[in-house]
Amino acid sequence: MERVLKFLKEADTYYLATVEGDQPRVRPFGTAVMFEGKIYIQTGKSKNVSKQLHINPKFEICAFKGGEWIRIAGTLVEDDRREARQAVLDDYPQLQSMYSADDGNTEAFYIKDAVATISSFTKAPEIIKF
Repeated sequence: MERVLKFLKEADTYYLATVEGDQPRVRPFGTAVMFEGKIYIQTGKSKNVSKQLHINPKFEICAFKGGEWIRIAGTLVEDDRREARQAVLDDYPQLQSMYSADDGNTEAFYIKDAVATISSFTKAPEIIKF
């Protein structure tokens, strides 16, 4: 799991895919934090991505860096504890001008039942389950 987190942080931007009805939706994200042994991401409850995840929590993430790419598939689970929200914001202080742990909008999700595949054109894929 640490390898997955390191990849996402080094890539800086990853693309999160959700589903809205029968239409896939993809958008850039940048938060990835280890908190209590799980990888967390953050968004705002007012955003469509939040609404989509509450209806269907299955997701995929894709990121590319240095000739390798990662795909992560699994479920995102909301953690409504203040501590989880604050953990993400502590790691990304630039978000604190838009979000706070107590604003009623900030949301933290952790990745559950995930399979990550790190691939390149030069070596066999590396599969990480967590």
